[in-house]
Amino acid sequence: MLSFFRKTPSISITELSKKLTKPLTLLDVRTPQEYQSGHIKQAKNVPLTEIGRYSGQDSKLYVICQSGMRSRQATKILNKKGYDVTNVRGGMSQWTGYTVGCMK
Repeated sequence: MLSFFRKTPSISITELSKKLTKPLTLLDVRTPQEYQSGHIKQAKNVPLTEIGRYSGQDSKLYVICQSGMRSRQATKILNKKGYDVTNVRGGMSQWTGYTVGCMK
Protein backbone atom coordinates (compact mmCIF):
# COMPACT_ATOMS: atom_id res chain seq x y z
CA MET A 1 0.00 0.00 0.00
CA LEU A 2 1.38 3.38 -0.97
CA SER A 3 1.56 6.08 1.66
CA PHE A 4 1.42 9.77 0.87
CA PHE A 5 3.92 10.30 3.66
CA ARG A 6 6.44 7.75 2.41
CA LYS A 7 10.01 8.80 3.09
CA THR A 8 12.03 9.54 -0.03
CA PRO A 9 14.82 6.96 -0.41
CA SER A 10 18.23 8.60 -0.37
CA ILE A 11 21.91 7.74 -0.61
CA SER A 12 25.08 9.62 0.22
CA ILE A 13 27.63 10.90 -2.28
CA THR A 14 29.93 8.06 -1.17
CA GLU A 15 27.25 5.45 -1.88
CA LEU A 16 26.59 7.03 -5.30
CA SER A 17 30.28 6.94 -6.23
CA LYS A 18 30.31 3.17 -5.54
CA LYS A 19 27.19 2.64 -7.68
CA LEU A 20 28.71 4.57 -10.61
CA THR A 21 30.95 1.58 -11.38
CA LYS A 22 27.86 0.07 -13.09
CA PRO A 23 25.46 1.69 -15.57
CA LEU A 24 22.69 3.68 -13.93
CA THR A 25 20.43 6.62 -14.75
CA LEU A 26 21.52 9.75 -12.90
CA LEU A 27 19.49 12.92 -13.45
CA ASP A 28 21.06 16.28 -12.57
CA VAL A 29 18.17 18.68 -11.90
CA ARG A 30 20.26 21.85 -11.67
CA THR A 31 19.97 24.62 -14.24
CA PRO A 32 21.81 24.14 -17.56
CA GLN A 33 24.33 26.79 -16.44
CA GLU A 34 25.07 24.94 -13.18
CA TYR A 35 25.30 21.63 -15.07
CA GLN A 36 27.75 23.08 -17.60
CA SER A 37 29.97 24.41 -14.83
CA GLY A 38 30.73 20.82 -13.79
CA HIS A 39 28.76 17.60 -13.57
CA ILE A 40 29.22 13.87 -13.04
CA LYS A 41 30.02 12.26 -16.39
CA GLN A 42 27.05 9.84 -16.31
CA ALA A 43 24.54 12.56 -15.34
CA LYS A 44 21.85 13.74 -17.72
CA ASN A 45 20.66 17.32 -17.24
CA VAL A 46 16.90 17.55 -16.67
CA PRO A 47 16.29 20.86 -14.84
CA LEU A 48 13.78 20.75 -11.99
CA THR A 49 11.51 23.08 -14.00
CA GLU A 50 11.24 20.34 -16.67
CA ILE A 51 11.21 17.22 -14.47
CA GLY A 52 7.44 16.82 -14.75
CA ARG A 53 7.88 16.16 -18.49
CA TYR A 54 10.62 13.55 -18.01
CA SER A 55 9.82 10.28 -19.77
CA GLY A 56 12.90 8.09 -19.66
CA GLN A 57 12.86 4.33 -20.16
CA ASP A 58 14.63 3.31 -16.95
CA SER A 59 12.37 2.71 -13.98
CA LYS A 60 15.23 3.14 -11.43
CA LEU A 61 16.55 6.70 -11.23
CA TYR A 62 19.04 8.61 -9.08
CA VAL A 63 18.61 12.38 -8.77
CA ILE A 64 21.22 14.97 -7.83
CA CYS A 65 21.29 18.78 -7.57
CA GLN A 66 23.62 21.25 -5.86
CA SER A 67 22.70 20.58 -2.22
CA GLY A 68 19.92 17.99 -2.14
CA MET A 69 16.86 20.25 -1.90
CA ARG A 70 15.82 20.39 -5.58
CA SER A 71 16.63 16.72 -6.05
CA ARG A 72 14.31 15.85 -3.16
CA GLN A 73 11.52 17.81 -4.88
CA ALA A 74 12.29 16.04 -8.15
CA THR A 75 12.18 12.59 -6.53
CA LYS A 76 8.66 13.28 -5.28
CA ILE A 77 7.48 14.34 -8.74
CA LEU A 78 9.12 11.34 -10.45
CA ASN A 79 7.80 8.98 -7.79
CA LYS A 80 4.25 10.10 -8.56
CA LYS A 81 4.97 9.29 -12.22
CA GLY A 82 5.80 5.71 -11.23
CA TYR A 83 9.60 5.78 -11.18
CA ASP A 84 11.71 4.14 -8.47
CA VAL A 85 13.71 7.20 -7.46
CA THR A 86 16.58 7.77 -5.03
CA ASN A 87 17.72 11.22 -3.91
CA VAL A 88 21.47 11.90 -3.63
CA ARG A 89 21.99 13.68 -0.29
CA GLY A 90 24.44 16.57 -0.20
CA GLY A 91 24.46 17.00 -3.97
CA MET A 92 27.27 18.35 -6.08
CA SER A 93 28.43 20.62 -3.25
CA GLN A 94 29.75 17.48 -1.53
CA TRP A 95 30.93 15.63 -4.65
CA THR A 96 34.71 15.26 -4.69
CA GLY A 97 34.98 12.89 -7.66
CA TYR A 98 35.71 13.59 -11.30
CA THR A 99 33.47 16.09 -13.12
CA VAL A 100 33.15 17.16 -16.73
CA GLY A 101 32.19 20.60 -18.01
CA CYS A 102 33.76 24.03 -18.11
CA MET A 103 35.03 24.36 -14.55
CA LYS A 104 36.00 27.96 -13.79
